[in-house]
Amino acid sequence: MAIDTMLVAVGPRDHERVARLAEETVDIAVPTGARVVLVRVFSQEGYEKTLSALHFDDPTTDDVARRDATIRDLEEVLDGAGVEWEVRGRIGDPGDAVVEVAETVDADVVVVGGRDRSPTGKAVFGSVGQQILLSAPCPVLYVRTGTE
Repeated sequence: MAIDTMLVAVGPRDHERVARLAEETVDIAVPTGARVVLVRVFSQEGYEKTLSALHFDDPTTDDVARRDATIRDLEEVLDGAGVEWEVRGRIGDPGDAVVEVAETVDADVVVVGGRDRSPTGKAVFGSVGQQILLSAPCPVLYVRTGTE
């Protein structure tokens, strides 16, 4: 399987695992020459809060996503490794939005971070990572860090 495009899903709590996300992404992107698409999905409330703090004149969701600290940290690592990247921003359900972007960019692999969760925790609280694993149009690399 050739890997031409990687999609890296970045969530609001991924600052805790940015080093692992960056490491796993670079480990695949460099030898394959893959382009990396970083996607940040906002809730409507989170987007409006972020937007008001940024003082932008008519920005796109992509513009707002580019200002995310975790996105910027990943960009720095990707630049240092010579990896081509771009940023996409979306508003809505994270699982649905990541799957939609994966389809749009014709991703060959999706990289998503998450925590260890008990089976009960998954059943009661749901899991964006699990939703992506089950719905993505391509293989998913789940980068796990820490425990709940």
